[in-house]
Formats: sequence, C-alpha cells, structure tokens
Amino acid sequence: MRQIVFDTETTGIDPTKGHRVIEIGCVEVIDRAITDNYFHVYINPDRDIDPGALSVHGLTVNFLSDKPRFKSIVNDFIEFIRNAELIAHNASFDVRFIDSELSMAGFESLISYCSGIIDSLDHARKLRPGKRNSLDALCDFYNISNKDRALHGALLDARLLANVWLSMTRGQDELMINNKTNSYLRKNEYINNNLYLNLPILRATNEEQKEHNKYIEELQKHQKNDKKSIWP
Repeated sequence: MRQIVFDTETTGIDPTKGHRVIEIGCVEVIDRAITDNYFHVYINPDRDIDPGALSVHGLTVNFLSDKPRFKSIVNDFIEFIRNAELIAHNASFDVRFIDSELSMAGFESLISYCSGIIDSLDHARKLRPGKRNSLDALCDFYNISNKDRALHGALLDARLLANVWLSMTRGQDELMINNKTNSYLRKNEYINNNLYLNLPILRATNEEQKEHNKYIEELQKHQKNDKKSIWP
C-alpha cells in the first residue's frame, strides 16, 4: 500500500480571503515503511504573508520571490500523489488550501487524484481523548525527536508526522485497520467505522479434529476433580 504523508505552509489561515500555499512537503510510505522518495517545493504566492503565519514558518516574501508558482509545479505534485492514500494532520486545513490552488490552476479537487485522505489529528483524538494532540505533543508522547523543529517546515513536519502515524497505528500492520476508520475520506464522504476485511475461514480437518479430541482426553485424565475441561 502506498501512502503519502503531506503538509503545507501558507500565507495565512483562510484561502477564501486570498491566502496561498507557499510550501508543500510530501513523504512516501510504502507498506508501512518510510522510503527515500519525497516531494518538496517552495511556491511564490504573489502576495504578502500575514505576520502570524510568518512567525510560524519564517518564510518571507523575499525568499519566495524567485520560487515557482503553483501552476508550474502542479503536474509534478499530482503525479507524486496520484492514487496514493494521503495523510495530513488537521487535514481539512491543508486540503482546503490545496483545493483552492488546484481550482485556480484549472484542476479538479485533491480527492480526484488520490485514493483517500486520512486526518491523523482526528485519529489521535480518538486514541487520546482530552489530551494535547498537536504534532509536537505526539512527538513527545511517541518519543520521536523533533529537536530540529525550531520553525514549522512542510517537509520536516511531513517526516515527523510519518513517524508519528506509524507509531499511532502500530499493531495494525497485518489487518490494515488504520485505513478504515471514520477519519478516512473517500470521494468527499466519510465512511463508517467498519472493518471491510475478507478473512478466510480455515476449518480443522478430520485428522486434526481427532488429534485435538485425543489431546483433550489426555488433559481430562490429569484433572484432580471430576470437572470437565473447559476447552471444546
């Protein structure tokens, strides 16, 4: 299974007010192993950056002035995430911004290019209700070093989140339970928290059943009272 953990940095908090994406970071996870394959780009927003946003990521208009515009990197971004399952922390924020950029560039919404979107914040809140579930808090909880995170950065945050996600979903490797929770977005609809698992039923052969019965009879002989063994 191919998953892409991603993060964005922006000029502000609301794309409907003209705020833009200025950085995208994506980290590839295949069969629950982080690979060396990643996508990272800074983007020229052609506008000012709110002071509050600047204090979070430190990306200045001057630094971004010679960077490509979203329209020139959109095809590479889509090809990188195509058909993968996307994971983001507070995914609705990142998805709204990416959808806004895609729309302005003449493309369909993000969900059109991937198999689904998981909100890791929603997942964390279900695991740790009433606790702080910011990326920093989860790094602390799962003993993931974030000492290099003086400021937010999309690629660094995506790498940290990939490790957090694998820690949060540890023990789900075999049945792939993590991609069937109601934090999973498929074609713009949240699906119910059901397990769609098609597991085979392996029944004992006649010979195996005889061996089992023989074993139970032997156990019964060693019982210190007349009670029957509890095994069927």
